[in-house]
Amino acid sequence: MTKVKIITDSTARLTPEEVAQYDISVVPLTVMIDGTVYHDGVSITPSEFIEKMAASKSLPTTSQPSLGAFTEVYETVPEDVEVLSLHLTHHLSGTVQAAEQAARLVPHDIVVRDSNFIDRALAAQVLVAGRMAQAGASRDEILAELQRVEDNTELYLTVTTLKNLVAGGRLSKASGLIGTLLDIKLGAHVPLGKITMEVKGRGKKTIKGYQDLIFERMHAEPNGIAVIGISHADAAEEAEQLAARARDEFPEAIVDIAETTPIESTHAGPGAMGISYLKNYA
Repeated sequence: MTKVKIITDSTARLTPEEVAQYDISVVPLTVMIDGTVYHDGVSITPSEFIEKMAASKSLPTTSQPSLGAFTEVYETVPEDVEVLSLHLTHHLSGTVQAAEQAARLVPHDIVVRDSNFIDRALAAQVLVAGRMAQAGASRDEILAELQRVEDNTELYLTVTTLKNLVAGGRLSKASGLIGTLLDIKLGAHVPLGKITMEVKGRGKKTIKGYQDLIFERMHAEPNGIAVIGISHADAAEEAEQLAARARDEFPEAIVDIAETTPIESTHAGPGAMGISYLKNYA
């Protein structure tokens, strides 16, 4: 029976235990702070990054893994083992394209899949793939199941400061200035990897109202919720409160909470939070 090796990138925010349990290889993205390059999850932790970003002279810049980073990982896989490489949405990074290019450079049977998500929404696919591969499923069987996982996953984002979005070029300076002066907060849905603004308003009540809307949508799911992922950028207290609410309102769901990766913190800024969930599906 042909084995399947699962590979992903650092934006999946996997725990060390998950990586070890399913023998998943993680290719790190990079972030540069004041001229120094760090590898996400290897040479810098999320909390270290937040501190360095606050003290940096300018907004850090992020980069997809190099072709060499991918080929180095791919070449460690025995040639008789099939590879399934799962990565963050192409709408936010060129990581998928880099993985596809690298796959053509090595003599291995590699399939690269765009998850259409990031963070724990990407992790939902990676962990299902890992469990199935460990149980002996074929790559085609895993790919079919991943489409079902993708179809039943939702991802939301809340942003409390527009500074990083403006500095990173994802929001015009005029809009950013107005937003900063008016204390504008944003709430966005991320269907198929595309950030779609849903709410914009002043003060914390905007974020609270949007979180209420997300929970309403979860309660409306006919088959319930299997997994809830909460990721934050230097907003531990607020994230813990949201996780407690999730555990209370969805006691059957697995609730995962942690600080997000430097890649996401760079663009979303301090105080940002990602909320993802995987629905139960037949």
